[in-house]
Amino acid sequence: MSFLTTPKMLSEYQCLKNIGFSHKTVLKRRLFRKECTPALKSFYSTQDPALNEVRTEKLKNGVTYVCDPRPGHFSGLGVYVKAGSRYETKKFSGVSHFMDRLAFQATERTPVGEMKAKLENLGGNYMCSTSRESMIYQAAVFNDDVKSMSKLLAETVLAPKIQEDDLVHYRDSIIYENSELWTKPDALLGEFAHVTAFQNNTLGNCLLCTPDKVNGITATSIREYLKYFYRPEHLTLAYAGIPQEIAKEITKELYGHLPSSSLPPLEAIPSHYTGGFMGIKKSEAPPVPYQQEFTHVVIAMEGLPVTDPDIYALACLQFLLGGGGSFSAGGPGKGMYSRLYLNVLNQYPWVETCMAFNHSYTDSGLFGMFVTILDDAAHLAAPLIIRELCNTVLSVTSEETERAKNQLKSSLLMNLESRMISLEDLGRQIQTQNGLYITPKEMIEKIDALTPSDLSRVARRVLTGNVSNPGNGTGKPTVLIHGNVDEVGDVFALCKKAGIGH
Repeated sequence: MSFLTTPKMLSEYQCLKNIGFSHKTVLKRRLFRKECTPALKSFYSTQDPALNEVRTEKLKNGVTYVCDPRPGHFSGLGVYVKAGSRYETKKFSGVSHFMDRLAFQATERTPVGEMKAKLENLGGNYMCSTSRESMIYQAAVFNDDVKSMSKLLAETVLAPKIQEDDLVHYRDSIIYENSELWTKPDALLGEFAHVTAFQNNTLGNCLLCTPDKVNGITATSIREYLKYFYRPEHLTLAYAGIPQEIAKEITKELYGHLPSSSLPPLEAIPSHYTGGFMGIKKSEAPPVPYQQEFTHVVIAMEGLPVTDPDIYALACLQFLLGGGGSFSAGGPGKGMYSRLYLNVLNQYPWVETCMAFNHSYTDSGLFGMFVTILDDAAHLAAPLIIRELCNTVLSVTSEETERAKNQLKSSLLMNLESRMISLEDLGRQIQTQNGLYITPKEMIEKIDALTPSDLSRVARRVLTGNVSNPGNGTGKPTVLIHGNVDEVGDVFALCKKAGIGH
């Protein structure tokens, strides 16, 4: 029997391929040979539970790190920086978008070619992304390579090499990314919905660097951004599958030398929800051939922050509404029994897409629905959305509540099976919840406790604009129309008549 045809080795090979490691790397590392020999480690299920508790510590300079030591065939490590578009001032507007371009490129100690070769040798499973409230750097590696990848991760976070020549290429790619956004209605509507809902403040800052600002981003402005945001007290490190003592050793070695910042702390400006209207006519937008016959409509209200006790009910409400595209090859697991499929997509052939969304942040959120509809039926978009939103207050059955709860739990647990996703959950929870970590078991218990009346109560709280978040939002609806703006009608008048918003 060949090396890759024994059942044990084949299953492990498939597992590692599924998480992103290349065929070449899997064979080169020959992890399976070692893992398939008699192991001295005890099985996870037979270990003392206290040895596998998630623990959080903080270095003297302010760096926070959290470790989930539960073992596996590979380990995850991440760095989460309190930065992103939410915290950008006029001086730094758009710089966050450049930061993910600089990640895992040349550093002050490692040329770009050498960096790429090392990363490939370590499995090539790494990423960096920019969000509104965090810069995220993550990697998954074989257990023996944790220290090697940790050094590369620290280099790319703390000492990226910033050269004007490289920025020329990054500027071109960012301009292209902006143009591509118009071809992706869901991403475009999500971005503009935030800009409209939180006008001229915090969560309303553009996630992308807009074309008019691209040429104003220089190597000097990026270095100033690094100095201002990448301070020890803004860094949260997460380790998964790594023993506590190893995590502590790595953190002290690579981040313990950083001096405590003498800069004043970031000003804690609450996210102020404004609501409002944005209308984009087809003549004002770049032409997208396959989108010319459609109008897109969004209606949203201020949602709930991640620390709000009702966050689970609101997430369940999103699953209850569900939605998607007019074509789906799936069954119940794809949400085909959700309200928006049953009441909208299966009923009206002129609706291309109808979907509920829910975004939660440290002190606010955004909850609502969007519809993509044929131009001839544009006048029906707002009534459809308002009808379905209002019905969540008027009537929620036990059957659909249980179905939504099961879908939410399934989505949560299946996502957490991914090392990279569970790692991000670990780091972001500690970063956004003042060091508090809520286990999956606790989340499931909170979801199980939900009742139909809980969902209706939270729907009423959100849709009437009574969320009472720190930013003291206006409680007004957010309305975004892209397409035949005039044909959609007076959405605010319809919302007022239905009791949505103040």
